[in-house]
Amino acid sequence: MSVQNRDRTDAAAIDRRYCRHSTYGAALGLCQLKDRALTTHTPHDASEARSTTQSAAQGALATKKYFVLDTNVLLHNPQAIFKFEEHEVVIPLTVIEELDTFKKNNDETGRNARQVVRGLDKLRSIGHLFEGVVWNEQGGIIRVARVEPMEDERSLELNKNDNLILSVAAKLNRQGLRTIFITKDINARVKCDALGIDTEDFEADRVDADWLHSGYCSMQVSTEIIDSLYQERQLPRTMLDITPGRTPDGQLMKSEDLVPNQFVILIDQADSGHTGLARVLGNTGHLIPVTGPRKPVYGIMARNVQQTMALDLLLDDDVKLVTLIGPAGTGKTLMAIATGMQKVFKEERLDKLLVARPIMPLGRDIGYLPGDKDEKLSMWMQPIFDNVGYLLSTRSAGQGDADSKSTEQRLDQLMATGKLVMEPLTYIRGRSIPHQFMIIDEAQNLSPHEIKTIVSRVGDGTKIVLCGDIGQIDNPYLDAASNGLAHAIERLKGQTIAGHVTLSKTERSELASLAAEVL
Repeated sequence: MSVQNRDRTDAAAIDRRYCRHSTYGAALGLCQLKDRALTTHTPHDASEARSTTQSAAQGALATKKYFVLDTNVLLHNPQAIFKFEEHEVVIPLTVIEELDTFKKNNDETGRNARQVVRGLDKLRSIGHLFEGVVWNEQGGIIRVARVEPMEDERSLELNKNDNLILSVAAKLNRQGLRTIFITKDINARVKCDALGIDTEDFEADRVDADWLHSGYCSMQVSTEIIDSLYQERQLPRTMLDITPGRTPDGQLMKSEDLVPNQFVILIDQADSGHTGLARVLGNTGHLIPVTGPRKPVYGIMARNVQQTMALDLLLDDDVKLVTLIGPAGTGKTLMAIATGMQKVFKEERLDKLLVARPIMPLGRDIGYLPGDKDEKLSMWMQPIFDNVGYLLSTRSAGQGDADSKSTEQRLDQLMATGKLVMEPLTYIRGRSIPHQFMIIDEAQNLSPHEIKTIVSRVGDGTKIVLCGDIGQIDNPYLDAASNGLAHAIERLKGQTIAGHVTLSKTERSELASLAAEVL
């Protein structure tokens, strides 16, 4: 065997060993690419080979980007290091040190920190992280960078971790490399702008909040279609294409534009006062009329068409996940709790009503609140207690012994029997949750990864409702486009077992409505 062929064989063998050590599925493809490269024709002319190599290198450098990740990005999404395909991901050593301070936490930040560290440890078995590890067939590299600020980096106070992390991006940028600093910290992005460093928010989980799925649309149709809907009790949605419907702003709307569990407000083209309300069935795609519940749902009735839509989804046992968003006073949480109480306490279709809220932004523990554990929990869960107490006190929802027991006594009894559970979200993670009506309130303060973790824990027979207001986010690293609730709405759109309604009409006092609108 010639020396040249032996070298090729040895190189291929090394690549295969590299592949066997890889824990990522893309490694096999990477090895196959390298094997093909080793057996391709080599130019006979040495100068031609050098020219080809130099051109390829220049082309790669022209398109390759260096993404420096901030700690908050990894705490937000532990898979972030694998989201940049053929480019190089640079993790400053200071970020690793900060992850170490989070890894012992019992909340989501702790779990994410541990997951990132485990992922880096697997990469370490492939190669040296300080030199950079190729992890996919596109040639993407993940590298841990030592923090070695340049001598002329006088504009940053290097006794702060944030600035040490920024200095890594600054150094790469000054070397002429296409550097982008990825952070969820707005202040850090402002600093980057001042230093002349390109910077972005972590965009992988972002949706277009301005075009978020509302769960319903309006169509102007013929009189016959509306009449047929209520006479036949169901209507093939292709009937909408016979006389093409239009949205109120004049845009054409076809049946193929509708998704499962979407509502359609039908407006008569000849008489705008003649209307109908339909929902697209998830399993057949037919339109069915929606009239709303004829009896109170644990003491409450829908006050507007949006609430009628919401209750229709909440009461449908075939819709396993419902998302509701809207400002304060639209009734989203009250309707969810009322439906849960109806399903668990009256109809006894489910075993338990579980209501949970995230304790505080970034998963803070209830230790931040005053008092003992019960007092801390009571303070944070008070809005839920208020809603349950209101529903228990309504006459139409009263049980047989309603007159002999106070609302507080009945509430205590339900919690003592385990039929009603109200607790911080931190306490339910890691558990399997079967045959329950589960409500997550203030879900806009959760990241997409947190929402995924919660929903993936739902067991057989459980229905889950996610409520929140994407206009009122307390988590400093989330916004209307990146929070988990908006992410769930957009990603689950079109699924037959999921439905969504955006509520906008406030049903509280005139003052509350005014405050929600103008303040």
